[in-house]
Amino acid sequence: MDDKIYVSYNDIHSAVKRLALLVTASEFKPDVIVAIGSGGFIPARILKTFINRPIYAVGISYYGIDNKPTELPQKIQWIDEVQQKLTGKNILLIDEVDDTRMTLSYCLEELLSHHPQEIAVLVIHNKKKRKQAAFPPEIHRYFAAFEVEDRWIRYPWDAECIEDHDLMAEKTRKAMKEDTQ
Repeated sequence: MDDKIYVSYNDIHSAVKRLALLVTASEFKPDVIVAIGSGGFIPARILKTFINRPIYAVGISYYGIDNKPTELPQKIQWIDEVQQKLTGKNILLIDEVDDTRMTLSYCLEELLSHHPQEIAVLVIHNKKKRKQAAFPPEIHRYFAAFEVEDRWIRYPWDAECIEDHDLMAEKTRKAMKEDTQ
């Protein structure tokens, strides 16, 4: 198996369900979900099944076509009538992975400029590595389903052949299970 982590849609669904229980147990009550595209779209939609809140999508570009980071994240798409939708609200910001933290940090700063009540962050994977950016001090709630080594993560929505991807995801699960025994 290569040095990538493969995850299936079932893995994502189970992780999001577990995260929804953590959010609910924390007593954080989001008014809206903000999904960072493109990786946060599917986890956000799954989360809506468990925490029925409206989803707003934002597009932030940090990686180029060659999967290399750019100097700074850039806003590609943002929320229409943002002040009305975010001011005084509890926001749950979702992305698939906390890698360098640049995208999350950039998005949090933008969201904070609209004076929400509180913002919590939710990710499927947090890479255990030194981050290139910090969260603003106003951020106190952070939910991650998995803490993983700094390896490339292959998500099912990026797969060209989902059957092959699922086979690799099964191999990843077995390898990780063996590593914990």
